[in-house]
Amino acid sequence: MRICIIASSQFPIREPFAGGLEAFTHTVAKKLISRGHSVTLFAAGGSDPELGAQMLLPERLELTAAARSDVGAMPVAWMQQHHAYLGLMLRLAESRDFDVIHNNSLHHLPVALSALVPTPVLTTLHTPPTPWLESAMSYAAPSSVFTAVSSATAKAWAGSVTASVIPNGVDTDVWHPGPGGNDCVWTGRMVPEKAPHLAIDAARAAGRSIALAGPILDRSYFEEQVQPRLGDDAVYVGHLRHTELVELVGSSAVAVVSSQWDEPYGLVAAEAMSCGTPVAAFPRGGLVEIVTESSGALAADGSVAALAEAIARAARCDRTPVRQRAEGDLSLERMVDDYERLYAQMAMEPATQSTGPAR
Repeated sequence: MRICIIASSQFPIREPFAGGLEAFTHTVAKKLISRGHSVTLFAAGGSDPELGAQMLLPERLELTAAARSDVGAMPVAWMQQHHAYLGLMLRLAESRDFDVIHNNSLHHLPVALSALVPTPVLTTLHTPPTPWLESAMSYAAPSSVFTAVSSATAKAWAGSVTASVIPNGVDTDVWHPGPGGNDCVWTGRMVPEKAPHLAIDAARAAGRSIALAGPILDRSYFEEQVQPRLGDDAVYVGHLRHTELVELVGSSAVAVVSSQWDEPYGLVAAEAMSCGTPVAAFPRGGLVEIVTESSGALAADGSVAALAEAIARAARCDRTPVRQRAEGDLSLERMVDDYERLYAQMAMEPATQSTGPAR
């Protein structure tokens, strides 16, 4: 099939990934290409050249002095993204080069302008509702199709759109089993809603050391909450590539997921399980669908003490069933199989789809 994938314009689709959305887009595009599909990826500049990405952001956005001086002017970065998606959707409105368009951006315009496009548009919902994206649902094409990365995310969107569920998946060949170890590991974006500082506190309370890896996207938060907690038993190892992350996660006893928001899915938990590493997590969003008694432990509540107790329970899990959980239910192969079936259905009968906006 001829598949167009619209990615986020904020971060390049390449390693080391800024977050789960970028990792998802990369793995899906790469797997579809390997299966013989023709994939065109519209993404931020600097994306992996192996994916054949076309730059989504314009090289230069020219605004007049009068526009820049407007008291209600949006930040330049916001205007660049708006300009990029507007141009892309107008371009796709004139194109018949694709059988299906898969929108993996968090921007409102691919949804709001989908009625202009002759190609059926699938949007994967990677986050809980946001005001801009939710408002766009009223203008989505009647043939638009929506999927959510977890039942929790689909439920969060139920007030404005009906979405089927295709859970995320991880490449179980890349995220291979590791030997385990004695220490905890935390991976993700260094931002308040991911709360790595609570992971440090919980690991200490559980009597274990912890290594933390991921991009620092909120410098003030890192300096105020994370850095003061670092020491011999809590080490920040930087923003790592996949091979380095796999080695780190696979050689850990427990992966700690300390999210303070309702995780749309919880990709870091699935990645850890693929390495055979059990997960201790707060029961937020999609994490309750991923973490089972045989693959980890959910904290009884949102306290550090409860997360520390979950770490102790998770550490007793047998690593073999943890890996089997990833292979059976959380794999990239399963996820792409699901998307391929949906793409084919959309391409054959775009006018009969009924999973559009709930009006």
